[in-house]
Amino acid sequence: MHDFVVVGAGPAGSRFARQAAQGGHDVVVFEQGEVGEPLACSGHVSTDLWEFTPDGARGRLLQNEISGARFHLGGSDSPAYRFYKDEVISNVIDRVGLDRELAEAAREAGADVREGHTVVGVAEGRDGVRVEVRGPDGVETHRARMVAGCDGPASRVREELGLPEPGELLHGVLGFDDEPDAADFVDVHLTVPRFFAWRIPRGDAGVEYGLATGPGADVGERFESFTAGYGVETDRRCSGLIPIGPPERVTGRRSFLLGDAAAQTKPFTGGGIRYGMIAADHAAREVDPTDPGTLGDYERAWREDLRTEIRLGAAVRAGYSLPEPVQRAGMRFFEGEIGVHMDRPTSLFSREQLRALLPM
Repeated sequence: MHDFVVVGAGPAGSRFARQAAQGGHDVVVFEQGEVGEPLACSGHVSTDLWEFTPDGARGRLLQNEISGARFHLGGSDSPAYRFYKDEVISNVIDRVGLDRELAEAAREAGADVREGHTVVGVAEGRDGVRVEVRGPDGVETHRARMVAGCDGPASRVREELGLPEPGELLHGVLGFDDEPDAADFVDVHLTVPRFFAWRIPRGDAGVEYGLATGPGADVGERFESFTAGYGVETDRRCSGLIPIGPPERVTGRRSFLLGDAAAQTKPFTGGGIRYGMIAADHAAREVDPTDPGTLGDYERAWREDLRTEIRLGAAVRAGYSLPEPVQRAGMRFFEGEIGVHMDRPTSLFSREQLRALLPM
């Protein structure tokens, strides 16, 4: 019997598998296809990411360095409000490569990472879980003391075990232009209902264009209109769901959710790489596979760590839907040098941000 079956080898799943295996646990990870494929997530991340990656990963994955953002209330030719630091504040990375780096680190720590294995059934019992997996040789049954659902916004583990769903699911679209662009500013357009569109320069790898909005909107048509404003036709496109708002519970009797499956994401950007890996570290520290009572320790730990950031992030997102005159006034007030960390909305109240607003 395994200690943990981990479903999904994205950043949260691979990070948990690595940490749990290093702690001496028997860990097996099932990934539906190839690790990192298909791409369904932006590659714009905070520099804190490198705290979670193997040595040397930055040199292998880094595509560009970003020092600021231009916010627009219209299309590509609309006036821009510039926010910046006199230093690198975020990185653009090879997103597929990140998943592969993290999965390989889990393997090196002793986790058994199996690609091409689709979980088709999960059941909890008094003494453990039964996980049915369809692999190259047919359907197999695996038993473990615990199962970690790290299988994304449409989590099969969450569905099979009847765990609560995220507060909402946005629909996101990414497209790529191969024309190199090493600029150090991203562009953000508050022109999409309830969210935004973006343009991210990726150095020699080209440019990433993206857009997300609520269900029911014509995302494809909006995306084509957005990229046409920049005079480009993206030749590669992918889409996916973005979970916003963690449910009231992400644990079962012998199960727990991590990452997008638990909606451990930033409400104001939809990104969840760092939050998911922070939660994975809490799970690896707190959860004892022989003691279901420790699942409550995991619930408390990750929520205490991320609750305030997620709540403030939701407040920031509410600003995307304010009347345009209010948005303009806010942009003018904050425009210029900033002291805000892209993963920490609480930094809006930091001394660094106060110094930026009130320069000596």
